[in-house]
Amino acid sequence: MPEIKHFAMGTDAHTIVDAIKEDGAIILDNVISTEFIAALREETDPYMEGSNLGFDDFAGFKTTRTGGLMVRSEKCRELIAHQDILAASELFLKPYCQRVQLHLTQIIRISPGETAQLIHRDRWAWGKHLAHVEPQFNSIWAITDFTSENGATQVVPGSTQWPDDAQISPEQITTAEMKAGSVLLYSGSVFHGGGENRSKHDRIGINITYTLGWLRQEENQYLTCPPAIAKDLSQPLQELIGYSMGQYALGYFTPPGQPGEHPEIVPPQYALGHNIETSMLGTSDELDALQAEIGTPSD
Repeated sequence: MPEIKHFAMGTDAHTIVDAIKEDGAIILDNVISTEFIAALREETDPYMEGSNLGFDDFAGFKTTRTGGLMVRSEKCRELIAHQDILAASELFLKPYCQRVQLHLTQIIRISPGETAQLIHRDRWAWGKHLAHVEPQFNSIWAITDFTSENGATQVVPGSTQWPDDAQISPEQITTAEMKAGSVLLYSGSVFHGGGENRSKHDRIGINITYTLGWLRQEENQYLTCPPAIAKDLSQPLQELIGYSMGQYALGYFTPPGQPGEHPEIVPPQYALGHNIETSMLGTSDELDALQAEIGTPSD
């Protein structure tokens, strides 16, 4: 059975990304403390306890999924903006985009008696249209210990380049066993799935994922965190959830109002009350980056 490589916190982003490119997934051990987890659970447990169970085989009939973590938890915001994870996600995704954005936030609680989830690729959220790029960088933070008995995530190391219809055999699957406070980092292309919980206790993990700035997010951040709430976040978090241009001419809007009341075309930051000094469709740097990427059209 293949194994998932473990790395110590503080490992440089290039080493992490190289390992994920090769194997599809790695584990960083002991990233957050038991005190951090206790404070996080104090903020999030009420929402988790109020979450409904899944309604189908994929979501699980004994699994709860709790979103909106950017709004609901200060500690989750710290995880979302963790500089070591963000650095690795940007290094991993930037070959395919000019800006990385938050894709989803979700507490996944697998309760006793849950069966194993279908082995899948997270990139299938967009169908099977993106085989030519890597669209996603994912993390699952262990809030409880992850064991083979309680439903630790199942991973198929080395499967990122396999065809979508690959037949996965049991001997190709391993479990992402890790202590609470550790984090599983994996690509959108690796085959994986939630494990069967044969224990008497919940397995709780926080799934935070990042994606290319030009793709639709799985969790609609603009509805989960509308301008009235987003305006109180730090600017880096505002931009990470999508209150920023994806690249030149991608993501602007026209503010509602009377004729001449607002500029006609503005970037998303305008909705949060930021003073905007930019061209109509983005900054000159964004235009330069786009032109460099697509090349100068020939006559």
